[in-house]
This record gives sequence, C-alpha cells and structure tokens, in this order.
Amino acid sequence: MRIVALAGGIGGARFLRGLLAAVGPQDEITVIGNTGDDIHLYGLKVCPDLDTVMYTLGGGIHEEQGWGRTDETWSIKAEMKEYGVGPEWFGLGDRDFATHLVRSQMLTAGYSLSQVTEALCVRWKPGVRLLPMSDDRVETHVRITDEQGTRAVHFQEYWVRLHAAVDAEAIVPVGADTAKPAPGVLEAIAAADVILFPPSNPVVSIGTILAVPGIREAVAAAPAPVVGLSPIIGGAPVRGMADKVLAAVGVEATAEAVALNYGSALIDGWLVDTADEAAVAVVEEAGIACRAVPLLMTDVEATAEMARAALALAEQVRK
Repeated sequence: MRIVALAGGIGGARFLRGLLAAVGPQDEITVIGNTGDDIHLYGLKVCPDLDTVMYTLGGGIHEEQGWGRTDETWSIKAEMKEYGVGPEWFGLGDRDFATHLVRSQMLTAGYSLSQVTEALCVRWKPGVRLLPMSDDRVETHVRITDEQGTRAVHFQEYWVRLHAAVDAEAIVPVGADTAKPAPGVLEAIAAADVILFPPSNPVVSIGTILAVPGIREAVAAAPAPVVGLSPIIGGAPVRGMADKVLAAVGVEATAEAVALNYGSALIDGWLVDTADEAAVAVVEEAGIACRAVPLLMTDVEATAEMARAALALAEQVRK
C-alpha cells in the first residue's frame, strides 16, 4: 500500500509515528512536509516541521517538548546572546544547530531543499520518504494589530514570541502563489492508494501545503480516498493555538467546521473524537463519510489505532 500524508508540526509527526506502527514493512509512506514555517535565523535556513518529522521518526526528538533534540545543550545560543545577536525568543540548541548548518551549507552549494532533506534523512532513517512541499521559499506570515499598529509578522514570531496572544487577522503564505511542488510530490499523490490529513494545524500546516499551486488540485483529482483526522476535540485544539488561526480564516474551532472547510471536493472521510460524536451527522450531511473514534495520541499504540481507523475508513469510501 502506498500512503501519502500531508503533515506539519508536532501533531503530524506523532501521528506518523503511530502510522508506521500500524502498517507493514511492505507499505510505503510518503510524507509531504510543510515548509511555510521555515525561517532564516543566524544566517541559517531552519525548517521546523521537516525537522520535527525527521527527529520524531528517527528517535532524536525531545519527547516532552515535541520539538528540538533530546539531551540538548545551549552553548551556542548563550554565546550569541553575549554578542547581542538574537532572536532570544527562538530556541536553537547545539545539536539542532548542526542540522541547520549542514542544510544551509548544502543549499549554498546549490543543492535543492528536496536533495538536502533526503541527505539529512540518510542519518535519521525516519522510515518514510520525506518531501518538502516545495523547493521554493514559502513563509507563512500573520497580520496582526498591536501597539505598533497593523503589521505582518512571521508565523514563528506570532506563535513562539507572541504566543498567539494577539488576534490573527489574516494568514498569508508568502511566496506560495508562485511556488512549485517539489519533485516527486505530485507523482506521489497521483500514485497513492490512500491520502491522509493527520491532525496537523488545518490552516498553517496542511492549509499551507495545499496553497502551493497544483497540490490541492492533485489531491482533489487523485483516485485514492482522502481521509482526515480532526485536530479539534471538544471545541478546542488538542495542542497549540489552532483556534486562533482558524478564526483568522473564518472557521469555527469545531471538528465539523474544519471538515466542512476542507469540503467534500477534497476529502472523502473524516474522523472525529468520540467527544464530538454529534458532529458525525453534520459532516455526513455535507457528503463526507465520518466516524467517531478516540483521537488522543496518548501513546504510540493509541495513535496506531487512530491510523488503523483512518485506513479502515479509507477502504470504506474507496472511489
């Protein structure tokens, strides 16, 4: 079975770990990773979502945080602070720095982000084929109004420094409209037996991937069933502040509203948590098959059960 998953961030990475536990060694998983969170810091190209997937599946993630390296040290960041070089609000540990140094060195040498990601995965052996959504530069920005007036800030600044305490007025994936899907992305979607939307942020993770011209169209046209899992349980995001960015695009923070925002032209099936069982009828009325199952990723086995439920629903709605 050839499975394609669109993923970004901690929720996507942890779901993928459960998916790997749920499938057999003969199955092939291609992950199309969000690069809209990418940011340039200290002269380095940082790809938070790609690295979170790589570290999580490769056994190097800081489990409690869900991001960054385990057994991390912070000497470089401390030295940068002594030089007065920031930003101090974004944490890059010494081990993490090495990844960004290698990536930036290879990019400067002329390699594409796809080629660099493949090379980094040789070390981590994530068990999936990890593709950036695009080799072109795309950065998600958020329009806010604060004491400095109305302005746009990088999504990382909004999320990490401001903690989404200011209302998001608009989400803008800068560069997405002129970006091209990375090599292999459209081919993987077309050849997939199943396409999954993990419980990643539907606006700034999966939404940004779909904003790259050609990707949304490829998913909608794919012969494979497309099944998503709700990142919203009981009217609140399981992790993070997805409700803030959902409000910016006019979508309620409910399991059914996220499904309807994707729409029946894009997804064939949708899983909600048992706490949102009332949403099943609403989603199915919109032409999307829906089931209520436990969606809390408390451990790998619980997450594997979620993945099995998604694959079972995919079989039920197969086109």
